[in-house]
Amino acid sequence: MSGAKKLKIGILDIVTRNPKPTLYGRIMHGNLASIMPQAIGVWCEEAGHDVTFICYTGHEDLNTDFPDDMDILFIGAFTQSAQLSYAVSNLFRKRGVVTVLGGPHARCYPEDSQFYFDYVLGFTDKAVISDVLADCAPHQPHGRLMSAATQPRELPGVRERWKFISSTLAKTATNFKMVPMIASLGCPYTCSFCIDSVVKYQPLDFEQIRGDLKFLLTKFKRPIVGWHDPNFGVRFDDVLSVIEEADPEHRMRFIAESSLSLLSEERCKRLASAGFEGMLPGIESWFDMGHKSKTGAKQAREKMLQVSDHVNMIMRYIPYMQTNFVLGLDCDKGPEPFELTKEFLDLTPGAFPAYSLFSAFGQAAPLNLELQKEGRILRSPFHFLNNNLAMNVKPMNYDWPEFYSRLVDLTKHSFTWKAIGRRARATSGFTPKWMNVVRAVSSEGFGRIKYHTALRARLDTDTSLRAFFDRETETIPQYYVDSVKSDLGPFWEQLPEGSLEHDQNAYLKKSNLAAAAAQ
Repeated sequence: MSGAKKLKIGILDIVTRNPKPTLYGRIMHGNLASIMPQAIGVWCEEAGHDVTFICYTGHEDLNTDFPDDMDILFIGAFTQSAQLSYAVSNLFRKRGVVTVLGGPHARCYPEDSQFYFDYVLGFTDKAVISDVLADCAPHQPHGRLMSAATQPRELPGVRERWKFISSTLAKTATNFKMVPMIASLGCPYTCSFCIDSVVKYQPLDFEQIRGDLKFLLTKFKRPIVGWHDPNFGVRFDDVLSVIEEADPEHRMRFIAESSLSLLSEERCKRLASAGFEGMLPGIESWFDMGHKSKTGAKQAREKMLQVSDHVNMIMRYIPYMQTNFVLGLDCDKGPEPFELTKEFLDLTPGAFPAYSLFSAFGQAAPLNLELQKEGRILRSPFHFLNNNLAMNVKPMNYDWPEFYSRLVDLTKHSFTWKAIGRRARATSGFTPKWMNVVRAVSSEGFGRIKYHTALRARLDTDTSLRAFFDRETETIPQYYVDSVKSDLGPFWEQLPEGSLEHDQNAYLKKSNLAAAAAQ
């Protein structure tokens, strides 16, 4: 380290927004670890520092699990964990620890994050981490924004990250242990609502991937790999060849997110032979984004029927299928989008539906500028912005009671006992069946029905909530405040004053200032 101080570094990967894990959370949270916090751990150790790494699944005691004399704490968080991350940062800053925020929330809401952290990181590579460690000083009242020009050209592989991976997987409640890997960064598609649509597609080193797969075969009899690529298989032949060469005996199992446009029948046969057991394609809408589903200009029922046939074909080869939808898009109106989705589920009984509510995450995507210009963004607390619990964009073609009534009806249709039974019968293999049932009866199925039903009822009875949804006030409804307080538990007392609120139009104001400065 040539005279530099040896630092005691904490790294916290937050995968849940509260210390009350559900049944699904107890099983799966350890499988939801991010790759970048592990990469930062590797870079910090390579620089000669001591690292304490924790993946927060809801069980850990953060007061005691980190060393008392820690110098700096890196926190990785999605927006749903922002309030928790703000509280944790406040707790440790009081103890003299320098805090750093990275991950999706830091990229989406950097200006808000600056109030609660000493450093806020955008694109992060080894050089950025080196600069943070060289400075390692408090920056108040506004944290220092830092970012690389692009995503890193390379990342530490599984072999290098193994100590962090293994300690995290040890927390899972079952033998289902999924190792996080990535073969590419960015995405070739241009979905206007997606944070990856503005990041140039970039494959990572194939030789490293081959070596990591071979390494995993020395650690598990039948490893399970979860590919973190925004869209796996863009360079299909190259990636599959690497997998086939690394595991000629087909002992590995894989789960990936991909687009239907990449999943021809011949490719599905090859994926099945290579060990792929789960696919999560994005359908998104029956009225738009035909390029991702390979349906071209087809819309409505014509598109739905083609997608149903396609998904049923895929499931002849790959047993686990999650189909991703975005509800409330501007192209949707009336009952048709919801009724088509119900018909799709009846025609495609093996597919597990994942419904995202149309949300705008700060400066994640260019579309968000237009939505802010139109005054359609609600100041929904970050705690609820996980694509499922709150929709912070006023729908173009629905009022709130109609939208939530249709959402409740669709969710109930998706997770009746009859639908759960049909899904199980249409799914091959014990683990895929088991996963579908557990997800349906926990927070992702029954839990969503309960939550959306309660919220729909409150729209008729809670005047402060309805006024907030109708943008008549920006005061956070007490219903939201009470929910955050309950979820955060002991961390509520550490939540900095004012941190439940944020400027939902910060991206627009920042863009206007930049435009004015350029003139």
